[in-house]
Amino acid sequence: MSLEHLRVVAVRGPRSGFPVIVAVHSTALGQAIGGCRLAVYADWRDGLEDALRLSAAMTAKSALAGLPNGGGKTVVALPAGAAPDRRAVLHDVADVIESLGGDYATGPDVGTGPDDMVTIGERTPYVFCRGYDSSPGTAAGVMAALRAVVADRFGSPDLAGRSFAVLGVGRVGGHVLRLLTEAGARVVAADVDPSRRTVASSFGAAWTDPHGCLTAEVDVLVPAALGGVLTGETVPELRCAAVAGPANNQLDRPGTATLLHERGILWAPDVVVSAGGIIHAIATELHREAPERVAERIAGIGDTLTGILDAARETSSTPAEAAARLADWLVGARGPAVDYAAEIA
Repeated sequence: MSLEHLRVVAVRGPRSGFPVIVAVHSTALGQAIGGCRLAVYADWRDGLEDALRLSAAMTAKSALAGLPNGGGKTVVALPAGAAPDRRAVLHDVADVIESLGGDYATGPDVGTGPDDMVTIGERTPYVFCRGYDSSPGTAAGVMAALRAVVADRFGSPDLAGRSFAVLGVGRVGGHVLRLLTEAGARVVAADVDPSRRTVASSFGAAWTDPHGCLTAEVDVLVPAALGGVLTGETVPELRCAAVAGPANNQLDRPGTATLLHERGILWAPDVVVSAGGIIHAIATELHREAPERVAERIAGIGDTLTGILDAARETSSTPAEAAARLADWLVGARGPAVDYAAEIA
């Protein structure tokens, strides 16, 4: 395996005893940013693989979002059945981040939330979303992307009367479900946690099991939970016209984008669709932009996605390939930005 990352640190946390991995993929555009993930892995090296893959995706996400930042990721690899001392784990994470001297700042991800960022912030200033929930910003970006996708597939960005399957009704998925129903869309939803059925019911969405949601006959499938949901086995089962959602790393491998393309299913790259939360957090907390400008940036996700879909058609390629080309160009063509690291403190 070739290593394209700038820095990768993997240590056993001296307080918690669990592997703490921080991958800094790129700082070509500025300080690397990326979430802190606490998750169970069969082997800590699976967590390392996740960190490498997700940090590279963050470089693309930041570039495509127009942010002067690179990509990174923190993963704490927990064994099955672990009952970690959360404060000890988060202080171990903070010490690794602090040792990088500002090259990287972290925020919430799977298994962590805004309160955890406050705890990390006790030992390092290189953290964002302290006490702030980024999920409304992520959901707003998803809605901008969904309008672009619906316009591309059906000729109008109007969501009223369109059908959506929201797979995952957590913090972001719940917001997306609500916004879709408020826009007049028909929604079916599912989650591995059956208690979240009450969220779907409160907004008038139908409920099904995760496999039924994945294979629902709808206009757009919206993956809003963990990644890897689109595989060589699941793509043939899809009965949707498009897939667009905030779940990171939806494809199990790059070639799955081709399978979707061959089936005539439009796949909106998740690095674009899911960028609303990070745009809000970074533009607001790190770069001190006005709320109006931040809202414009998030709404611009729709325009960015439209441009990628147009470029894919013009070059007879997949949206994934078009997004990768644009991200590579942005990272290579734009030199290092102003050093914003000190602004987090």
